Amino acid sequence: MVKSLKKKICIVVTSLGGGGAERSSALLSKLLHNAKYDVHIVSVLNQIDYPYKGKLLNLGLLKDTNDTTLGRLQRLKVLNSYLKKHNFDYVIDNRTRIGFFKEFIISRVVYNPRKTIYCVRSYNTDLYINPSDFLGKLLYASAYKIVTVSKAIKEKLRHKYGFDNLETIYNPIEKNALVNAGKTEKTLGNYILFYGRLEDEVKNVSLLIEGYSKSSLHEHGIKLIILGNGKDLQMLKSKAESKGLMSKIEFLPFRQNPQNMVKNALFTVLTSRYEGFPRSIIESLSLGTPVISVDCKSGPNEIIVNEQNGLLIENHNPKALAKAMDRLYEDEDLYVNCKSNAKLSVAKFSEAMILKHWETILK
Repeated sequence: MVKSLKKKICIVVTSLGGGGAERSSALLSKLLHNAKYDVHIVSVLNQIDYPYKGKLLNLGLLKDTNDTTLGRLQRLKVLNSYLKKHNFDYVIDNRTRIGFFKEFIISRVVYNPRKTIYCVRSYNTDLYINPSDFLGKLLYASAYKIVTVSKAIKEKLRHKYGFDNLETIYNPIEKNALVNAGKTEKTLGNYILFYGRLEDEVKNVSLLIEGYSKSSLHEHGIKLIILGNGKDLQMLKSKAESKGLMSKIEFLPFRQNPQNMVKNALFTVLTSRYEGFPRSIIESLSLGTPVISVDCKSGPNEIIVNEQNGLLIENHNPKALAKAMDRLYEDEDLYVNCKSNAKLSVAKFSEAMILKHWETILK
């Protein structure tokens, strides 16, 4: 006799490609599907890059055909019909949610608030919750749950809106990523690594280049590799060139599976202005690679224990960043300690542990 599936879950996403939030949404579909939930995914945009599991409704195909006001209403009607047809036990909304009237219709007409879980995946919470205290409460206070990816985001929302339906569930480390990480990568020389979207207003890669230029790493032949795509690629190349470091800084395009490069880096670096719960930190540590991160809101200080699995430093301070880079490279005892603690320090973010948290609220 075939074991019956657990509850029906619909995960609504902006897309399944691009950044860490989208990757986390795709991974959530795999976790729940593997746990025998009946998973459906609705993607607003036609960008399907990350592997997922479940049945996909790609509204982006309709958007590509007709993106007029009439086309938007038609897509809303298709979504409404799909949710009613399948009568999902829960809808997990991972989208960024901007604009009151559209979100009012979705939250009150398309969704059933008692069966809706809204995710907030960035400390820039205005992308997910209406910045007006009154309108934010009107839209989301009656939802079953609001899931934040860090405790700092949870406290920010509690303080601003007074929500009492908040839960924190961290992003998990992808098990397959660890399995697929081989022992060696084509030799690139000794290097430190940044990987992520090249959008300086968020990731502040300019600070990384400035800090690296003030460090002694390039004098020791340690390269900085910047791995990723984004609108600020040319600006960042120009900045590196202005510092006379184009032979020391290497720009490489986005890789869907960067694990080998992460594993073979001396350490990785994060210099963001803000985050949610940065995947690059937990992935790096899970592969045994220490991390230097600025103490931005939010996530790094909920992962990094200073001088135990990496270094946590003041944000927007290139001198402090340069000092940390030199210290982690030159202090062998510190480096060995951070590297030996790296994997164990993120065991609590395993797929199995994070799935347990999700199953607690999917009762």
